[in-house]
Amino acid sequence: MKEAFSQYLKRNPEVKAIFVGTRRTDPHGGLLSADGFDVTDGGWPRFMRVHPVIEWHYVEVWAVSLPKSETGLERGKGGLTAHPVRRGHLKIPYCELYDQGYTSLGGTDDTHPNPALRVEGLDGEISYKPAYELEEDREERLGRDW
Repeated sequence: MKEAFSQYLKRNPEVKAIFVGTRRTDPHGGLLSADGFDVTDGGWPRFMRVHPVIEWHYVEVWAVSLPKSETGLERGKGGLTAHPVRRGHLKIPYCELYDQGYTSLGGTDDTHPNPALRVEGLDGEISYKPAYELEEDREERLGRDW
C-alpha cells in the first residue's frame, strides 16, 4: 500500500490530503488525533490523513450508506420496515459479503461471517443475518482471525 500511495502522489503532486474511513473503534483508531487530522506515520509517503467518520459508530455507517430497496421499504433492524427512517439516503454500493454476515473484511484466509450474527434455523441449518443488523462496535471484528 505504501508503494501505491507513493505512485499516486508522484502522479498527483497537488494532492496534500487523503480521506480515510478510519473510526475510533477501529484497530489503532484510538491513537488518532481528536480533531480527525493526522500526518502519515514515519516510513509512509507524506500527506495529511483526514478522518471524517472518526467518531462514527458501526450502526451509523450503515444508517447513512445502506441503499433503500426498490419497493420503497427500507432495511433495518428486524428486516424491512415501511415507516420512514433516515436510513440509506446515500445509497452507497457495498460488497455482497456484508449481506452474508461478514462485518469486517480482511484476507481470504482470516475473514469469516460474524458469529454474533449467526442464526440456527429450526432444521439446524446455520445462516447469518446481514452486517447492517450488528449493533455493537466491539463485535465488528469477531469474524476475523487475529
